[in-house]
Amino acid sequence: MSTVDRAKPKILPPLVAGQRLDQPTFHERYEAMPPNTRAELVGGVVYMPSPLSQDHGKEDRNVGGWLFCYQMYTPGVDGEDNATVKLDRKGEPQPDCQLRIPKELGGQTYVDDEGYIAGAPELVVEIARSSRHYDLNAKKADYERAGVLEYVVVELDPNRVHWFIRRGDRFEDWPPGPDGIYRSEIFPGLWLDAAALFAEDRRRLIRVLKRGLRTPEHTAFAAKLAEARGLHKRERKKKGRTSDAN
Repeated sequence: MSTVDRAKPKILPPLVAGQRLDQPTFHERYEAMPPNTRAELVGGVVYMPSPLSQDHGKEDRNVGGWLFCYQMYTPGVDGEDNATVKLDRKGEPQPDCQLRIPKELGGQTYVDDEGYIAGAPELVVEIARSSRHYDLNAKKADYERAGVLEYVVVELDPNRVHWFIRRGDRFEDWPPGPDGIYRSEIFPGLWLDAAALFAEDRRRLIRVLKRGLRTPEHTAFAAKLAEARGLHKRERKKKGRTSDAN
């Protein structure tokens, strides 16, 4: 009678705040942690954020709604809240919010075989209260290194917006216009009225955004995305016919 060796399940060490790991090792250990664990890899260092306060959650919802409205009127743009991003060998954050152009439409990111976002999103938003030092330093450096094009930190108490834009391989401050409105360069028509955001004046927040959505720049951007979507669809059909023929 023969015996069959059964491989013992692999037991991974738990994540510990302050550990230095590469992204594949961090990701493997993170997936083995209990379901409610929150952790990020920033600059090759494990961070385990504290629970989120009520005002953080409220601002997260307002910012997410603002971005969702932009997506609704800009087919082809993807976006997620609190989704893991495999930035590079040293970074795996979970941004509060992000907007992306899929790789097949000319963007920088794709969804890998495990269902995770890989690459640098075009725009990342972080809500910062207790995490302000972290978001404006170590995390900013990671997003800068990895190639994020615009990085927005919505800081609470005191309330202010820090908007950064890529110039070469560095982030530079991107100020609002004379009217106090921030205007994204990467996503034309994405206008932010920071005063309305902090006052929780959601009607004005969306009203200002819709002004941006009516600009010629947004119309041209949406048309460009539509053209890319059509081309991608035709290429997929062509590949399908070729595969069937083989």
